[in-house]
Amino acid sequence: MSSGLRSLQPPNRNSSSIFRDVCSGLIPRLPSRCVLAGFRASVCFLGLLALAVATNADQAKSFYQKGLQAENQKQYDAAFEAFGQAYTLKPKEPKYGAAYLRAREAAAIDHVSRGQKLLESHQLQAAEGEFQRAADIDPTNFVATQELQHTINLIKHEAAVAAGAVKPTPTMAARISEEAEGPAELEPSPNTPITLRMTTTADNIYRTIGRLGGINVLFDLDYKPQKISVELNEVMLRDALRMVAMESKTFWRPISSKAIFVAAENKRKELETNVMKTFYVRNASNTNDLQEVVGTLKGILDISKIQVNPTHSSITIRGTPDQLALAEKLITDVDKPKSEVVIDITVMQVSRNSLHTIGTTVPTSMTVGPLPASGSAAGLIKLGSVSGNPIVTAIPSATFTFLMSDSNTKVLQKPELRALDNEKATLKIGNRVPVATGSFAAGIGGGGVSPLVNTQFQYLDVGVNIDVTPHIHSDNEVTLKMVLEISTVTGSQNIGGIDQPVIGQRRIEHETRLQDGEVNLMGGILEDSETTSLSGYPWIAKLPILKYLFGQEDKNRMEDEIVFAITPHIIRSEDAMDDGQMLIDVGTGNNIGLRYREPVPAKTGGTSTPAAPAVPAKRKPETEAPAATPAPTVPPRR
Repeated sequence: MSSGLRSLQPPNRNSSSIFRDVCSGLIPRLPSRCVLAGFRASVCFLGLLALAVATNADQAKSFYQKGLQAENQKQYDAAFEAFGQAYTLKPKEPKYGAAYLRAREAAAIDHVSRGQKLLESHQLQAAEGEFQRAADIDPTNFVATQELQHTINLIKHEAAVAAGAVKPTPTMAARISEEAEGPAELEPSPNTPITLRMTTTADNIYRTIGRLGGINVLFDLDYKPQKISVELNEVMLRDALRMVAMESKTFWRPISSKAIFVAAENKRKELETNVMKTFYVRNASNTNDLQEVVGTLKGILDISKIQVNPTHSSITIRGTPDQLALAEKLITDVDKPKSEVVIDITVMQVSRNSLHTIGTTVPTSMTVGPLPASGSAAGLIKLGSVSGNPIVTAIPSATFTFLMSDSNTKVLQKPELRALDNEKATLKIGNRVPVATGSFAAGIGGGGVSPLVNTQFQYLDVGVNIDVTPHIHSDNEVTLKMVLEISTVTGSQNIGGIDQPVIGQRRIEHETRLQDGEVNLMGGILEDSETTSLSGYPWIAKLPILKYLFGQEDKNRMEDEIVFAITPHIIRSEDAMDDGQMLIDVGTGNNIGLRYREPVPAKTGGTSTPAAPAVPAKRKPETEAPAATPAPTVPPRR
């Protein structure tokens, strides 16, 4: 027996020989060497395959983590490369595929944005490289393809122009922008104060002032001058012309830097210079915003020739130079980005349920009867006999309970809303629950027809529902008009054969004014219920100590509290600017006209003739527009 065992299991036998014996029984036709070679090849292949799968999985995860880090740092090219590696290693993993597509789109958009900025600065070669990179990353980005072709055409055109093969032909719009002149501005020489006393016709006084200021004066053919008297003492040229115009009921306008044209006041609208300009309202989000700006211009400046282009958020105005200067100031004052606020809403719900049970569950009833037919008296007490038959009762049992349970539940929800000034923001977190509406009859369902046939349903939002409309004040305060609601499905009720949900609701409608960053408790809802019950034998169950032996006391307390805390954070506000609060002389009720400050030259000692002043800086209006949108050159008013 021992020799047989040794022959079956030699001490030096390895796994290859065991596998060969097994396989020889399963595949008897194959030689043992072939079986062994096949086994080794299969083991190697499976091992390499498992190692490759594990390695690919680890590498894919590593690339995915690198992509997330790069994406958080807004390094879109690095994120695209990393996510692409992860997706290549595990193409069937959904999150890798989604991250790869997301990074591809973001990287392409980033390169398109860079290319557009380079194109605006006329760096065509660099822009072409950015657009080409964007098109290579995301071939579906048609903006990149179009911008690339446009840039290539510009490069070819400039090369042809440089080689002399093509002569540049500016468009009419470009010629107007480059060659058309703005309103004429009067430049008197010398620009010195004037002292003059005359009683004569207005045309002679105009000519005299023109000679003193070195300018030419032209008159309308229909103008009939009247005799007036003027007395001017140390008055600058423009102020002198304005005074004469008021005295003689005329108006004047510059037609060049050295000439003015004078006509009667009643011909102002016919002869006054008109200019045109297009203003871009950069912070208008819809047509209503543009119409508000147009209404302001029409109401204050009496401008009738206004055209609105909602597609480009632009307003084209035609009017007098002074009207357009004031229009630009008004647009600058009202074209501000809307105030914006981030509202932190904390919803805290705390529930506590405590149960105390102490005492004995005592028997409250007893059954008396004859001894059972089986004759067994186990668990029975003999009370007596009737006609020789024993009367017995069961031994009563009692259970002593000493139990305490205390459970706490805390639900914390902290949504965050970002809202524009006077714009409603809505947040809904939860489910939409169907509720039957309309008419239906319960009897129809009993006849084999479902009551749902005649029933309509509407869906209610159940969960956390928040509606907030902020109004941001200039002193870092926010008025919030809010509707906060927490609702849950607490059960169901059958009405007419249809189960209707019973929805528990806690709702607060509130309006308050808060400081920036101020935490305010909007509403606290506290529900506290306590139930105490006592069961046992009468009178004894009320004794201080015996009540636990002959009775049981249950105390159940339930607390449920909901707290809403609101914290506004202003991230952009409209501060009142000093320029918008200044008083500006805009002329009379019928005529819009601006006045400009003029530098007064210093006087020489002891003489009434002023010294020749240095060349003054360009005149500035009393209120200037920002440098980004300079006001048009406006001639002085009369």
